[in-house]
Parts: sequence; structure tokens; C-alpha cells
Amino acid sequence: MVKSIHTKEYAYFVERLVKARLEAGLTQVEVAKKLKRPQSHISNVETGQQRVDIVELKRFARMYRKSLDYFVR
Repeated sequence: MVKSIHTKEYAYFVERLVKARLEAGLTQVEVAKKLKRPQSHISNVETGQQRVDIVELKRFARMYRKSLDYFVR
């Protein structure tokens, strides 16, 4: 069974997450400070090495001013 972190769908999600951050004009460091997480966590999320749960996704979406639908096909 393929882990969902390695699917095309997850790769698309990660791509959209990075795009949303860039469109919001934020750096990984700025996002990390707002979420009270290390910058390495944001980097790991954006490279698909760290999974995002729904609570954290809602925080990203709010910060980036995007709907949850933005992140999925």
C-alpha cells in the first residue's frame, strides 16, 4: 500500500501550500513565527517530509487567506 504522503494528490497539496505562502508574500521564517514552530517544520511540510493535520491546515489557510478547497483538486 502506498503511503498518502507519497501520492500525486499529496504532491499537489504541497505544491499548493507553497504557492499559497508565496502569494501571501510570506517567508518560511515568518510563517514559522506565526505558528510558533521552527522554520525547519515549515520546510519539512513544504517538501512533503512532514504531514499536515487538519487543524494545522486550517491555520495555514487562514494565514494565507485561502479556502480549504484551494489545497485540493
